[in-house]
Amino acid sequence: MVASAQGPFEGAITALVTPFRDGRVDDAALTALVEEQLAAGIDGLVAVGTTGESATLSFDEHVHVVGHVVRTVRRRVPVIAGAGSNATVEAIELARAAREVGADGLLLVTPYYNKPNQLGLERHFRAVIEAARLPTVLYNVPGRTGCDLLPATVARLAELPEVVAIKDATGNLVRGTQLLAQTGGRITLLSGDDFTAMPLYAIGARGVISVISNLAPAWMAEMWDAARTGDWVRARELHFLIQPLVELLFAEPSPIPLKYAMALAGKLADELRPPLYPLEGPLREQLRAAMVEAKLL
Repeated sequence: MVASAQGPFEGAITALVTPFRDGRVDDAALTALVEEQLAAGIDGLVAVGTTGESATLSFDEHVHVVGHVVRTVRRRVPVIAGAGSNATVEAIELARAAREVGADGLLLVTPYYNKPNQLGLERHFRAVIEAARLPTVLYNVPGRTGCDLLPATVARLAELPEVVAIKDATGNLVRGTQLLAQTGGRITLLSGDDFTAMPLYAIGARGVISVISNLAPAWMAEMWDAARTGDWVRARELHFLIQPLVELLFAEPSPIPLKYAMALAGKLADELRPPLYPLEGPLREQLRAAMVEAKLL
């Protein structure tokens, strides 16, 4: 069996939403959300990843949110800054800005829309990493980017000391096995999908970057703790507990359902950046009913 890496970023890590109110970042709601996450036992936070609507924040807003999360956390857990872009120059600027405001690491998504080949991907990541020199989580989510970072490319990038983990959001359990095998366990495998977290823990993943943990952080923290200590019965129970909600939270593009659910729970305003708009239709009542059933309302 391939040994799994233990790096600086592992456990239940929340991909934070970015709260808005009247078109602006809602700092008060963001502070409250961070404090709730820490109180629930979350092991790390991602600021301005996909769930944080990174694609529609301005550069200044992006850096502001990262800095605000860093200042609120006060080194209690690692803060990983989303710094990906489909333009290498912009990704470098975001990465350097994240370093300057005190982020502990970077989350670098594959460039979207451009669809670079594997050599182009490798060059892109190397350029950003060399410019910022922070611990880096590679992020592969081909369903959103139209671009797949293959295991052989990950293995080459894993030779860089800054590359400490990969967030795999392919939804493909075979891919997780391939990543562990081809990297020799040198970097941490993190699930990038809530529904693959427990299955990937079983083969050696060391954590998850989670969406549902915005809403139910204690569940995800407990599931990781159970898996980490070998309590697979409890880990499976929690896996099946979250599945109905996970299915609803991803029935529309994330974070549309998530923000509606969090608004129901009184955590933030149900406000997104266009071209994303608040949830409509029967899914609203389905989500409300599921939250009542799960005792989240």
